[in-house]
Amino acid sequence: MAAVTFRLRRSLSWGDCDPAGIIFYPTYYRWMDAATWSLLAECGWPGTRMREEHLSIPLLDSQCAFVASPRFGDEIEVRSTLERIGRSSFALRHEFFLLGEDRVLARGMEARVWARYEAGPGTTLRSTPVPDELRAALGGTPA
Repeated sequence: MAAVTFRLRRSLSWGDCDPAGIIFYPTYYRWMDAATWSLLAECGWPGTRMREEHLSIPLLDSQCAFVASPRFGDEIEVRSTLERIGRSSFALRHEFFLLGEDRVLARGMEARVWARYEAGPGTTLRSTPVPDELRAALGGTPA
């Protein structure tokens, strides 16, 4: 199965910039998190469902390589693709582009674990298998 690329648009606002008017690096990490949650929603697991089913996706690892700096007012597209999927964990590759251009601004990665709260949000989390429906929606292989 071929991995699916999900797209999320963001506008670089003043609060996303450093004093020089270029992107402040934590913005990329916030956008990776937003892209992951948006991707899950598109696959049928919006935040409300995750909460109702006592599910979460704790972050295991995250990294980002900065290539070019967008500036205040630029429109950015985050392209997210499944990098790997295991029994209960998955990694997403996030690439950032100036909208309408193929110039890469940054490349990032997030590794997450599919987990369920034992007795509801705020209690102990335990890893659980990634659902086959989510695997399929991401373009991953069946378990």
